[in-house]
Amino acid sequence: MPTSSRLVAGLCLALLAFVLSRQIMPLMPEGMNFGYFTHVNMGIGLLVGWIIVGSRAGRGTTTAINNGLTGAAALIFWGLFVQSCYEMVDQAMNNRYDGPLEAIVAIFGIATDYARMLLVPTVIGTALLGGAVSGLATEWTWRRWR
Repeated sequence: MPTSSRLVAGLCLALLAFVLSRQIMPLMPEGMNFGYFTHVNMGIGLLVGWIIVGSRAGRGTTTAINNGLTGAAALIFWGLFVQSCYEMVDQAMNNRYDGPLEAIVAIFGIATDYARMLLVPTVIGTALLGGAVSGLATEWTWRRWR
């Protein structure tokens, strides 16, 4: 059921995904083609905000902050998974893998490599602060427009 809190949660996490994507781009290897990187991450943020954060609104301030942090963690998890799958498919099209099982296992290796690149204080701080603010904004919206 569409609610204003779900919309605000989705928009907040889409904005957080945009900011995080812009912070992550300089950390990646030089010459990497990003294509729709930011757009895909913003779509993931919109879905995570709508489904996870927006549906849990209305439980109090502390829960709102925890809810926002959960949303930020889910955003990072699904972003890593989707981008790793895309990279695996790109490498598979260049005949880099001997079989489908090797390609599926490679997703986790690629995600681990990407996750190591994210272990920078600015990215972690932005995710924590953005998640908390998103949760609080969602809670405020739920209280304001039920």
